[in-house]
Amino acid sequence: MAKIALIGYGRMGKAIEEIIQHENSGHSILYRIDKDNRDLLKRESLKKADVAIEFTRPETAVSNIISCFEAGVPVVSGTTGWLSEWDKVTEQCKKSDGSFFYASNFSVGVNIFFALNQFLAEAISDQKQYEVLMEEIHHTEKLDAPSGTAITLAEGIIRHAKKWNAWKNDKIVSDNEISIISKRETGVPGTHTVAYTSAEDTIEIRHTAHSRKGFALGAVKAALWLINKKGVFGMPDMLNN
Repeated sequence: MAKIALIGYGRMGKAIEEIIQHENSGHSILYRIDKDNRDLLKRESLKKADVAIEFTRPETAVSNIISCFEAGVPVVSGTTGWLSEWDKVTEQCKKSDGSFFYASNFSVGVNIFFALNQFLAEAISDQKQYEVLMEEIHHTEKLDAPSGTAITLAEGIIRHAKKWNAWKNDKIVSDNEISIISKRETGVPGTHTVAYTSAEDTIEIRHTAHSRKGFALGAVKAALWLINKKGVFGMPDMLNN
């Protein structure tokens, strides 16, 4: 049975803890690491874990992940807002012969939504009359904007549609940019909407999360899947395996 280190003990950390404790799986939480006991991120402590799950803040995520590589511990991260340092992290993973799993969103439903978004973007690619607008709504404690999920959606559109080659977190954009509107409201786990609008009609898809349980369950599944693997992985690797 797996011994899991939770790095970050906020709302997601507690949701993950609840999944592990109530699934009767035999897996256990070895550490609950937060700002008050960051000394447990040392190699001597971390190496006792079979896998780590990291949900913290953008400014600490990279050092947390690299600490896991240095301890030889597979690490799953769902922290968003740090991807400007993606190359640094993945290079360190390879150099350390480590194991890393990243997703902007661990919900199975959201990952189906990603696939639907890409299909729609490709289908609409040659229809020049449409503009695209994205909206994401999250709880007021979420610090980064746009959300990692919204960025993944925008990048999916850019890869599959000819018209758009960039995104901006603003209402006012140029013809080849995707507008992302970010809203923060009390108690909202996450809602994402993608709308293609022309003078004649609007085509809209939306995903609404009702709780954090779907995210937490996906993160636990990813952690258990990652044990004994080497390399850099994401949700498509796990879902298509």
